[in-house]
Amino acid sequence: MDVFFSREKLETLEEQSLAPYACRSNSTKGRAYQEDEPDYRTAFQRDRDRILHTTAFRRLEYKTQVFITYEGDYYRTRLTHTLEVAQIGRTIARALGANEDLEEVICLAHDLGHSAFGHSGEVALSRLMKEHGGFDHNKQSLRIVTILERRYPEFPGLNLTWEAREGIVKHESEYDISDAREYNPELRGHLEAQIANVADELAYTAHDLDDGLRSGMLTPYMLEGITLWEILLESVGLRETEIDDLNRHRLIRRLIGMEVNDLVYTTQQRLRDSNVRSVEELQRLPYNVIAFSEDMHRRNRQIKDFLYAKLYRHYRVVRMQVKAERILTNLFNAYRAEPSILPTHVQEQVEQFGLERTICDYIAGMTDRFAIEEHQKLFDVFLRT
Repeated sequence: MDVFFSREKLETLEEQSLAPYACRSNSTKGRAYQEDEPDYRTAFQRDRDRILHTTAFRRLEYKTQVFITYEGDYYRTRLTHTLEVAQIGRTIARALGANEDLEEVICLAHDLGHSAFGHSGEVALSRLMKEHGGFDHNKQSLRIVTILERRYPEFPGLNLTWEAREGIVKHESEYDISDAREYNPELRGHLEAQIANVADELAYTAHDLDDGLRSGMLTPYMLEGITLWEILLESVGLRETEIDDLNRHRLIRRLIGMEVNDLVYTTQQRLRDSNVRSVEELQRLPYNVIAFSEDMHRRNRQIKDFLYAKLYRHYRVVRMQVKAERILTNLFNAYRAEPSILPTHVQEQVEQFGLERTICDYIAGMTDRFAIEEHQKLFDVFLRT
């Protein structure tokens, strides 16, 4: 019996419903290794499913966003952040006529390469690998899906479509600049990649504010004079004295809604003005079409500067960053000085990747908890290994 939605029918629905500048699964540039596609999933749906089943995706549950996992189970982790980015990304993609399935692929994969301890972990590995090819979490995400995940006997990695890999490698923000030398570097990211980039920034700004307020490191009174905060309070009819848990949820929900609305309507106008009619035309524009209005961009800059000064540089966060860099540096140096203390399956990769890159891959894959425990085993003489 035929399935109700075959792959061919799903591809036809894409052709009928997506904007002309959206990526289509039946027009993919393909996979690095030839495979027959499923009967009832598109190529991009298959990409998404493969990411969900990876070890790297599961590890995101115990990797830091801002607050280390043992500080409380109600703060964001890399996993919850990733799921929130995917939700926001799909909403924006649906409104703009982009491919929701490809959007979800890129959003779910965008942080796979992050090390333990968030940004501080990446800083440590980047410094340690400076003379050995460097470390960048975007490149590491691509490395995971193309090489490191071993789930199929026929090929390394996940054998994702070109468009998924291009979207991963062209992930960028004001803090991350992509290096897409093997993925048409002269072209900007396709629409779905651009949406993922801004969905990521939108999510971590809103949710870091939420976690900062929940933790007590930030207070409503500290936000006085922040334009966007004042607009939020007025929009829901609240004063600083009334910010309990329920009202904080209301404010963050309203913030995300305002941001998404502004982004969608501004981008839609920019798409009309650009008059692009294909994926390549959009990628050849001298600017990203995804954008906030000038007013919202200015307000976002103000709240990002506030978060950097008052949350990311809060002494409690900085103390953990210092500890994190010390932990990863000690582990790296110990493994490098005596590779035989590495697990056997890791040692077996040295011949293929080299010692430093193998150590970097191993450390980058660690969760916060595992890195702390491993450090204790190696440096606490009274702890059994």
